[in-house]
Amino acid sequence: MKIYQIDCSARKEGSTSRSLAKKLLNKIKKPEDELIYRDLDKEMLFISGLTESGMKIPEEQQTDQHKKMFELSDRLVMELKESDVIIISVPIYNFGPPATLKAWADLAARVKMTFKYNEDGRRIGLLEDKQVYLVITSGGTKIQGNDDFLTPWLIHMLNFFGIKKIEIIAADQMAIDYEKSIKEAEAKIDSLF
Repeated sequence: MKIYQIDCSARKEGSTSRSLAKKLLNKIKKPEDELIYRDLDKEMLFISGLTESGMKIPEEQQTDQHKKMFELSDRLVMELKESDVIIISVPIYNFGPPATLKAWADLAARVKMTFKYNEDGRRIGLLEDKQVYLVITSGGTKIQGNDDFLTPWLIHMLNFFGIKKIEIIAADQMAIDYEKSIKEAEAKIDSLF
């Protein structure tokens, strides 16, 4: 089995989302499993300078930056396609996703690779049969509450890619009761396995 772990927190040390994702990974991963790891805080590019819609730039018009962008996009798409299980650990920043996670989604959304359009223009996701675990943390925002714009967006993006099997592990409102938030998240991890 191939496990794709994506960490999004800008914090390296003391990151609750990274720590919970590691606990989850330790529950899931067997010795024979392969891990594909990506730290979005280390290497992420933002889409820029497009000349056409749909991540297309004629090769002769591509700058070195465009070439890097397409190389990274190709790698992200391949990582998604090859994985069986996906773990995304992400904090809520100002009610929404970190910019790096949005950049990842923009680079992974590739027509005829992660989604396509059928004859009547309806979108069809091409990445079915994958299990996703979302490890979401927040200081004050209630996950899946009125002020949480990360979780519905991320679920929508994953559904857009064809991914429907999604489990949420939440450590929310940590600024209000840190111990309770962590215990509930750890209990959810334990209950899944």
